[in-house]
Amino acid sequence: MEKKMMMMILLPFLLVSVSVCSTAASTFNNVSTISFDEGYVPLFGDFNLLRAPDGNSVRLVLDRYTGSGFISSSLYNHGLFSAKIKLPSDYTAGVVVAFYTSNGDVFEKNHDELDFEFLGNIDGKPWRFQTNVYGNGSTNRGREERYNLWFDPTRDYHRYSILWTAKHIIFYVDDVPIREVVRSEEMGGDYPAKPMALYATIWDASTWATQGGKYKVDYKYAPFVSEFKDLVLHGCAVDPIQQVSSSGCSEKEADLESADYAVITPDRRTAMSNFRQKYMYYSYCYDTLRYSTPPPECVIVPEEKIRFKDTGRLKFSSGHGTHHRRSKRRSRVSKVAAQNQAKEI
Repeated sequence: MEKKMMMMILLPFLLVSVSVCSTAASTFNNVSTISFDEGYVPLFGDFNLLRAPDGNSVRLVLDRYTGSGFISSSLYNHGLFSAKIKLPSDYTAGVVVAFYTSNGDVFEKNHDELDFEFLGNIDGKPWRFQTNVYGNGSTNRGREERYNLWFDPTRDYHRYSILWTAKHIIFYVDDVPIREVVRSEEMGGDYPAKPMALYATIWDASTWATQGGKYKVDYKYAPFVSEFKDLVLHGCAVDPIQQVSSSGCSEKEADLESADYAVITPDRRTAMSNFRQKYMYYSYCYDTLRYSTPPPECVIVPEEKIRFKDTGRLKFSSGHGTHHRRSKRRSRVSKVAAQNQAKEI
């Protein structure tokens, strides 16, 4: 009887997990990878950046002295930016691992940015992460979405991908598209349009990352190690100031827009919907206290909307606050904070 009751409790989770993961497994199988030295250079914390002898993987380490990071050697006018990543294990509260594109080092006051940020973890809890979109320095109009992962990202590598074209942006986890931003005329300069580099970093974000800063980095668990392999940079390298490519971009742009991963098929659309129904716990599109009128790129899905309060957070969540994040390499204010999700998956 107990086994039967347990299966009844777990069945909805198992069904959603299967449906989320049921997209075609070949989405990125034919994408060419490059070695670290072919496309990247250290960004900071050089002694905490450990390259494999074959150059095909790299470890980023955070200890009590410094974090670490790397950056692509070139900036790209659109592209596919992808890597298989394994996150640090055990107690990692306050530790942020970021995989993102930006041009903040070139355009400090009007930068563009596309983010994956993994927000630390308390051992035994679901891992949380966020995606964000900035265009033309629109940091006062953050477009955050936050989610739980449906797997343990510390046990094995999983592929995280950002596709950025002139038409749309797609964030992928493995073969599942989790978010799409379609360019519209109404978005104007808020759609990222200037060349960007790819960044990967690990750093101490104790003040805000894990449940709004409630849980901070505990260095008795250090070093914290995040691993990256099978790196992908597919796009047109350009001069960031003149925005002139080293060779014609039209062919590469066409390749990007016609690639399999640039098309959200009906099966992928279903998988994305399933993911967002089950694992998204904050969306700026439903945050009516912040935006009385949803930003123009928002597609309001009735089945999603009924799950959220006017704060953009799930109706069964408890508490909310704000966070402020600053780093040496970039700074921005987010008006939406991490909060504790009272109901476990």
